[in-house]
Amino acid sequence: MKLNLLDLDADGLAAWFAELGEKPFRARQVLRWVHQFGEDDFGRMSDVAKSLQARLADLAEVRLPQVLRDATAADGTRKWLLDVGNGNAVECVFIPEENRGTLCISTQAGCALDCAFCSTGKQGFNRNLSAGEIVGQLWWAKKMLGDFRAPGGAQGRRAAETDFSLERIISNVVLMGMGEPLANYENVLSALRLMLDDNAYGLSRRRVTVSTSGIVPAMDRLRDECPVALAVSLHTPNDALRDRLVPINRKYPLDELMAACRRYLEKSPRDFITFEYVMLDGVNDSDAHARELLRLVRDVPCKFNLIPFNPFPASGFKRSPALRVRRFAEILMQAHIVTTTRKTRGEDIDAACGQLAGQVRDRTQRRAKRIITLAETAS
Repeated sequence: MKLNLLDLDADGLAAWFAELGEKPFRARQVLRWVHQFGEDDFGRMSDVAKSLQARLADLAEVRLPQVLRDATAADGTRKWLLDVGNGNAVECVFIPEENRGTLCISTQAGCALDCAFCSTGKQGFNRNLSAGEIVGQLWWAKKMLGDFRAPGGAQGRRAAETDFSLERIISNVVLMGMGEPLANYENVLSALRLMLDDNAYGLSRRRVTVSTSGIVPAMDRLRDECPVALAVSLHTPNDALRDRLVPINRKYPLDELMAACRRYLEKSPRDFITFEYVMLDGVNDSDAHARELLRLVRDVPCKFNLIPFNPFPASGFKRSPALRVRRFAEILMQAHIVTTTRKTRGEDIDAACGQLAGQVRDRTQRRAKRIITLAETAS
């Protein structure tokens, strides 16, 4: 099988070109063609020597996941279902807003963490995505939205001088789709490096967010190797409840998780951690829970993103009433913690938080031991 160039970040591509006896600038040329201009045909890379074009066509390819379904919600949210082979499919979602456009990317086919309130976990864990399959979601979204730069155009000339993120349709990327990003650390790292590379997608570290349920050793590695914005799926204020809702907590309890958050902030491009908190009626949404949260995060600069629960069949949970969510937010804000409530977007096409790939066979009967084994492997 030919080498998929999407799997290589700048260093990997330079090393491969060196093995071919090519100069480093040739690797940068190809990197720009593929990731800045969205070109997957070597023959159309006009400033690449014809002899190298032919050589690349023999040895390599830009192999992208195939789009199986493209759906647009009433609110403009767009979801793509992508074939990643062997019967596996993943989804990515574009969320347009007034001042930005956010792309939510998947990092695994399925998920093994078995969070109790997430329908994505019902399909079980199939495999990690390659770096090319992760960044390929960004490539496809930019292609379909007309968001790639034109070779040699005015936008391309400005790129070296300014951060033109706000001129893009996709200004922000969040790794919050299917899977636990830090359980697929090496491939996620390569994809992140491409997203940040000025010769590729050129995104700011502040505009790329990795979400994790709390794999502590991998959080420390990310801090040291590629610090981007961090979001932590918290969802409860105490270990007893989190053990039930977010089973990875049995391996890395809250005191360890909060310590890892404090360490991460030493190198984070943002001066706060975002805590994600799904609001479950009668489970984690009381005034007492809110006050317990304040004690938990008292030493962690943070903001909270409260997420209305998106129901799915046989979940056993209900969405907290709007008044309850507002009261919960008020308690946090009275303590001077920035708190937002996430708008429910794309619900009519199952693109809302926790809904990705939910209409699949229920494989939720997995043991906690498997979750802990996965965490140990990732670390």
